[in-house]
Amino acid sequence: MTQATGIVHLADRTPQVSGDEMVAALVPPPQFDHATFDTYRADPAHPSQQEAKDLLTRFAGVAAAPKRGGFFGRAKRAPEMKPGVYLDGGFGVGKTHLLAAVFHAMPARRKYFGSFIEYTALVGALGYKATVELFRGSDLLCIDEFELDDPGDTMVMTRLLGELVASGTRLAATSNTPPNALGEGRFAAQDFLREIHAMAASFETIRIDGVDYRQRAIDGHATTLSTRDYEAAIHDAAARGVASDDAFTELVDHLARVHPSRYIRLVDGVEAIGLRDVSELSDQSSALRLVAFIDRAYDAQIPVRATGIPLDQVFGAEMLAGGYRKKYLRAVSRLVALTHEGSR
Repeated sequence: MTQATGIVHLADRTPQVSGDEMVAALVPPPQFDHATFDTYRADPAHPSQQEAKDLLTRFAGVAAAPKRGGFFGRAKRAPEMKPGVYLDGGFGVGKTHLLAAVFHAMPARRKYFGSFIEYTALVGALGYKATVELFRGSDLLCIDEFELDDPGDTMVMTRLLGELVASGTRLAATSNTPPNALGEGRFAAQDFLREIHAMAASFETIRIDGVDYRQRAIDGHATTLSTRDYEAAIHDAAARGVASDDAFTELVDHLARVHPSRYIRLVDGVEAIGLRDVSELSDQSSALRLVAFIDRAYDAQIPVRATGIPLDQVFGAEMLAGGYRKKYLRAVSRLVALTHEGSR
């Protein structure tokens, strides 16, 4: 079969995704297809990493048998765990790896893995009642990057999780914010805070510290190219596979016309993403859509080539000081990694 090659424009794509396709996609990203607890290397300088690994191993049901109390003593019973575990920590410390390891290790018949936005998009596509029925009776729901950007999504997701926990579903989630702090700085309605705290009671919170692994082997800035080097890089990538080439502002505008749940289809089959004339964003809605797009590109491990300002500078100081700071910093970490991907 001949491999597709050439240049495409993401701004010309209008992907569609059915509910069935969205459900089928609820598995770990390709880079974590084979993630296990054994392949997670805890950093001795940060003991919380090993502690998190041990707790999640026990949560997944694959921990070693508990030690006996004495020569003839009974095995010590491990403390009963809550129905959910919540892994909180910085960027690039292996949270998604551990979450995928839980998914792969748990001997569950029905299990799902997706980002917060994928689950809320599924509710939008199928309706709340149908989504509850779809997941009812499932053994495990893994939720990566649990962030509460929208009060409506908060209410829907906490209600959904509450119903699933009541029916026996176990939950594993990651976030850069502890569950009792979700939504702080973004909205303060007491009803929503009550929902958040009720959800937090279902989770055992695990803090994991460390250094962003994406920054360990590279410098701290995204790579930017001259026009000549950019054109050479895109044409080289297009000779070996499919590369995209878009003006940065045109792509950002186009993202507003595509639901975030379809961003993964925007880059379907693309092996290199090209962005011309990158500039700082002034609109927060546009910035958040870019974050969602970068998350999908990162999941697919697609290298990015760009001209203009470095991509780690697209979020201005005001944005980085606001309620979405951690989300923007995560995107910066991923952009730095993607602009270096394949260029070392």
